[in-house]
Amino acid sequence: MSLLRQAEIQRKTNETEISVFLDIDGSGNSNIDTGVPFLDHMLHQISSHGLFDLNIKAIGDTEIDDHHTNEDVGIALGKAFSESLGDRKGINRFGHFLAPLDEALIQITLDCSGRPHLSYNLKIQSSKIGSYDTELVREFFIAFVNNSGITLHINQIQGVNAHHIVEATFKAFSRAMRMATEIDKRRSETIPSSKGMLEK
Repeated sequence: MSLLRQAEIQRKTNETEISVFLDIDGSGNSNIDTGVPFLDHMLHQISSHGLFDLNIKAIGDTEIDDHHTNEDVGIALGKAFSESLGDRKGINRFGHFLAPLDEALIQITLDCSGRPHLSYNLKIQSSKIGSYDTELVREFFIAFVNNSGITLHINQIQGVNAHHIVEATFKAFSRAMRMATEIDKRRSETIPSSKGMLEK
């Protein structure tokens, strides 16, 4: 197993230019600038609460809207997690967390299985948080799961305030990812699957 679980991803299209550096075994340091302030705030949650070192720079066509930047950051970050995990040897694989934020309570359950799947059950009543379209939360996680190869279930237990719901989601997600990607000392040299491999 490599001592360094890191990845650098560069993605350039006609709509966006994204660079991501990820160190899974970090301490929560981040330098994030996507041009979408609310997305930056959520990505800081992933870094801070997951203890992932994360540098993200994005230049996108935000003069049109935030959709392409939001989606492409999700793609690049998903690829970074997949690459840094390698064959996924030794990881806990499964992660779960319940995060409260005032009246909001969000449950995240995930599996670094190599099989992308998203079950998304947030009920956000507001269409915007500041200038950020709340429908982009789902688009971010679709892009992430399809490129990281994780099965992700997002369930809203309670919540009214849109900002609280979304921020609790990212906080719970970060803690569940931290749990799933940390090394299980009892099986640090084996792949956590009865098949002997995890799909990628």
